[in-house]
Amino acid sequence: MIVKSFLKWSETASTSERCRATKALTQAYAEGHMDPSERNAAEAALSFLLEDPSPKVRLALAEGLATVEHAPRSIVVALAADQLEVAGRIIALSPVLGDSDLIEIVASGRSSLQQFVAFRREVSVSVAAALAEVGTARAVADMLDNPQVSVARISVRRIAERFGDDAEIRSRLFDRTDLPCDVRQQLVERLGAALAGSNFIRSAIGGSRGRKVTEEACLSATLRLAETVVQDEIPALVEHLRMSGRLTPAFLMHTLCAGNVDFFAAAVVSLSGISDSRVRGILVDGREAAMRALYRSIGLDRELAPVFVTATLLWRAASHRSGGMDTGRVSSELMSRHAADAQRQPAVADLLRLVESLHLIWHRQASRDYAHALAAEAA
Repeated sequence: MIVKSFLKWSETASTSERCRATKALTQAYAEGHMDPSERNAAEAALSFLLEDPSPKVRLALAEGLATVEHAPRSIVVALAADQLEVAGRIIALSPVLGDSDLIEIVASGRSSLQQFVAFRREVSVSVAAALAEVGTARAVADMLDNPQVSVARISVRRIAERFGDDAEIRSRLFDRTDLPCDVRQQLVERLGAALAGSNFIRSAIGGSRGRKVTEEACLSATLRLAETVVQDEIPALVEHLRMSGRLTPAFLMHTLCAGNVDFFAAAVVSLSGISDSRVRGILVDGREAAMRALYRSIGLDRELAPVFVTATLLWRAASHRSGGMDTGRVSSELMSRHAADAQRQPAVADLLRLVESLHLIWHRQASRDYAHALAAEAA
């Protein structure tokens, strides 16, 4: 009887009156103080309001039911498919919508609706994965800004693959503490490419000079990653660098001279296929013949293997000194010992020249870090 009266009244009521009635009805329904018959009648009236021709009435309905946990699912799902202003309230707030509903909304491809999903107070791993896979750049950026979103590492990788060239998303990814190290290095490369190709860099310092500067910056960042990467992520970073052709003899030599033996050993394991325990045993106390054979197994020619043997011996000696590793001292001694070889063997000369270049890059970065530390102390 109440529903019949409501239907008859709504035929002549104005839009503002129907909005007020909708707010009162949804408030009463949300409070939940209804017996079963009253609740059934209220849900019938809510279903009727769902068909109201005025979007203002449907918006009032969405606002009243958006946060109600016991709201009728059929009505909530229908409101989520309404026009943008109405659907947005429901998509962003309703606890009635499950992961399957949200994933279907994401799959629709509408950026505005995807953004409402990304704004939700809680976004599950599966919904975040859907956004990472098919979400627009704006929706993904909003998701990364939402501290309540649980993003799996595989989804972070997918976002980096899809939007690594997007400056805003790249910046958000760099800020994440859970960004895998190999993904961070990949983004460094994308950033370097973007800088090298920018009109500002080309006009300011020239195209070739700009490429050189950005390449050095990327290399410096990669060296730093290799030095600071946590133990569990070393294999992934090594494999990424190997696949991208970054595990050059000069890069490996620098990690060895810097005393980064964990990374160096992992790289040798990856390149040689020899077990980790065997590689570490040779590096720590193996004979020169064993070291030479190990380095030949990773593809170093007969001329370069002895240089790596010398570097390994220098590392051993330095690791036993009380002062610890001194990259500059090890690099200088290495170049001094093989100066004569460099005059006869172009491959050795090229390697030592690259080692010196990498050392200069490392030294400049270390000087900048020291200066920043002093400035921070003064402040």
